[in-house]
Amino acid sequence: MLAPASPEYVEAILKVAAGDASIARMLREICALDGAVRASALDLMSAHLRARAAAADILECVAALRRDDVARRIAEALGRPAP
Repeated sequence: MLAPASPEYVEAILKVAAGDASIARMLREICALDGAVRASALDLMSAHLRARAAAADILECVAALRRDDVARRIAEALGRPAP
């Protein structure tokens, strides 16, 4: 299993985003947010996913997006959201 902050983990997230434009858009929006705002949005997302009994790997991915270094790498790779 890959560590959530490893370059390989981020590459796996980016591969999924490359295959689905809606995921790429969502990641652009979330990763462009200020750290505190991003954490609040991800708290809501995590609560929703837990209520729906989401798989542990999905919750792990959401948790990884809280990290500034992970969000920064994803934002750099995907670019900024459209205005």
